[in-house]
This record gives sequence, structure tokens and C-alpha cells, in this order.
Amino acid sequence: MWKNKLAGLIGVGLMSLATAPHSQGQGLGNSPYSRLGLGDANLNTGGVRQQGMGGVGLAAPNSIHINELNPALLYYTARTTYEMAINGQIKTIRNQNNSQRDGSGTLGYLALAVPLSKSWAGAVGLKPYSAVDYESNVVEIVANGPAGTRVLKRFQGEGGLTEAYLGQAYRVAKGLTVGGTAAYVFGSIDQRVATQVAPPDVTDVTQLASVVLLEHVRYSDFTFRGAAHYRGTINSKFNYNLGGVYTFRSSINGVRNTSLDREDVAGNQLERIQLEDSQKGEARVPAMAQFGLSIDNNKNFSANLDVAHQQWSKFRSFGIAGGATTGIVLDNTVRVGLGGEYTPDPTSVDSYFKRVTYRAGISAAQLPYRPAGQTLYDRAISWGFTLPVPSATALEAASMNLAFTYGQRGNTDPNVDNPNGNVREDYVRVQLGLSLNNRWFIKRRIE
Repeated sequence: MWKNKLAGLIGVGLMSLATAPHSQGQGLGNSPYSRLGLGDANLNTGGVRQQGMGGVGLAAPNSIHINELNPALLYYTARTTYEMAINGQIKTIRNQNNSQRDGSGTLGYLALAVPLSKSWAGAVGLKPYSAVDYESNVVEIVANGPAGTRVLKRFQGEGGLTEAYLGQAYRVAKGLTVGGTAAYVFGSIDQRVATQVAPPDVTDVTQLASVVLLEHVRYSDFTFRGAAHYRGTINSKFNYNLGGVYTFRSSINGVRNTSLDREDVAGNQLERIQLEDSQKGEARVPAMAQFGLSIDNNKNFSANLDVAHQQWSKFRSFGIAGGATTGIVLDNTVRVGLGGEYTPDPTSVDSYFKRVTYRAGISAAQLPYRPAGQTLYDRAISWGFTLPVPSATALEAASMNLAFTYGQRGNTDPNVDNPNGNVREDYVRVQLGLSLNNRWFIKRRIE
């Protein structure tokens, strides 16, 4: 029966894999900050287990969950492990004048990890690299034109990049493991800026023809990540773990097509001027350094602290800071997360809830966007659970994983760059995942 369930779940996973490159780039709901760079970047904060602890776990080894956050921790994979997850999100976006609510859902990730020997393990997987999904309108007064002349600008974008990766981990000495990930990043991003100029005697700007700048960029290239982990003993009850991950700077090749359209009120194309046709370039994504510290009792408890730094000031897309449609220079970022997990009694036979793992965490991250020099933050609290399937055996086990996050990104403070206030996002995210553990390569002695 387990084999039938496993085959069915793998089939679902493979079907999701086929549709993931399209679906992962969508589903953010309207996220104005995804207009920057390559969109909302995946900050390498791990899967459902890590999300429930505030996106931490760089130094948190685990034998039943895949810790792709730090490839060196793949060494601790005890059995062949499958994981998949789906994401859901509800958010409210506002500035000082307007607000709106959005909901979304999308495939989270797929992963498979296999212990290859006593000192070697590997993993393959698919996950989002970045996502673009935004729409916003800005009305401006023409400074040097006739009095009362207005300009309506509509900014729209969609798409994103997906990462297919291969990870490896090796034990090089007692307590010391090293690992790395090679990934193929691919996908496309579409952005448009529609401009309508309204003379003073026109009251409804939306009834005018538009001039639209369209940009379509298709990206594909390889990225690399190196990692290390060390596990030591504090005393007879507690252990400490140190983890580090370095994501190397990457130059992701791209092909860009840019055109200038004239559209009527209904959005029908009246004229097109091709500005760029298959123009080759690249997106220079800066390196990211991550460090983690954890303490555990090798049984049912761990506490974790992670810190990450990325030099977004060095980001360039086709030679332009922030991307061609913005030209906004980005700034360096720091992210800090603190979280932990606790299982009352992993071997309990009397109480199911004692075998449940409970998690919680907090995090704070700077945004790379600095309006008028003001630093914006993404602050969040997280919690989650692992619910073991009761029918587990010595060779096969399964668990359902849940993670919840409530956060706030940005603020509504007015400034020179945004007289109507910055954009603030209040969001609730839910991640639901499944983990399957199976022991492979066992020769049966009795049939």
C-alpha cells in the first residue's frame, strides 16, 4: 500500500515539475517591490521546516527533512527523502491614499535527497529563484507643459526565474562536512510602462491613447553555491553547530526584446517600433554570504540564529542598476533570523501530539530599495508543525509539514521620492509540504 501511495505522490510531483517553470513566476499577487532587480528574490531561506523557524537552519542538521538551505547538511540525510510543498498568500497593499487586497497560490518546491554512502549524499530539486508580479499607476503633473496637463503612467510586470539544482555533501573529517550546489536558472520577465498624456480639458485620462514601452527578457545560465558545517560537543547533553554558505556572484545571460507601441483606448496596437531585437546581455547578481549557529540536544530540541548579507549595490541588468525599466540604484542588505523547534517525545506511543514537532521564529530583513535614503524592512514572525503519519515503519515514514508567516514589508511614510507614501505590504503566508522517507538499496533476505 505504501508503494502505491508513494508512486502516486511521485506522479503528482512530476506533473507539478512540468508546470512549475510557468507557475512559480506567478502567484505573488500584486507586489510593487518585485519591480526591482530580477523581482522578489529567493533569499535561500529553505523549505517548510526552515520557514516555520523564521527562515533559519544554516546550522541545523536533520535526518528526515531535506536542508537545501545549507548543502553541507545533506550529509545528514538518513534515508531517501522526497519533499514537495505548495504556497498560499493573502496580503494587503497600501500607501497613504489607497489600499487593496490580493490572494495567491503556487507550487513551492520539489526536492529529492539520497544518501550515497556513509560519507556522501546528494540532492536534486526545483525551486523559485525570483518572481515578478506587480501593477501600479502614477499620475504626475507635467512641470513645463500647459497648466493642468497630467501624465498617467501604468507599470506592469509578470514572470520570474526558476532554479533547478544539484547538491552534494561530503564528510571530510569528524564533525566537518562540506557541500555545494550547481544550479541552472531559467525563465523570462515581461515588463511594460504605459504613458497617457491628458490636456487640462480632459477629465478621464484612461480614455486616451497610450504609448507603451515593452520589455521581454529571457534568462538562462548556471549559478554556484559553496557550503560548510561543523558539529561539536558542548557537554554530555548539548551540541553546537556552525554553518556557512557562500553564493557566488553570477552573470546570468539574457536576451532582450524592447519595443515601443501606440495603443488605442481598448488596448489594441496601432503602431509598433522595434527598439531592440534579441539584444544579448546579462544580469549581474551579487554574491551572498550566510552564517548560522545552532545548539541542540541531539534528540528533540534546537535553537538557531542565522545572518545573511548581500551586496545589491552591485546588481546590474544589461548594464543598468535596478533594471532597465527602473534605473533605481539598489543598496546592500542584511537579514537576521532567530528560531527553534521542539518535539516533546519523538518515540512516544501514548500521545500522538508528543511526536509532533513545534516550531517558531522571527526575522528582519532590509529591502534593497532606499526611497530618499530611508531604509525599509521586512519583519515577520513564523510558526509551524511537522505532523508524522501514524503508519510509519522502520523502512518507510511520512510527515505533513506546515509553516505560517505573518509579516510587514515597507511602510507608508511620505518622502521626496514618494509624496503619497511608500508602499506597505501586510501579508500572511502558508506553506504546506509533504516529506516521504524510504530506505533504498536493501537486499531482502526473506520474501
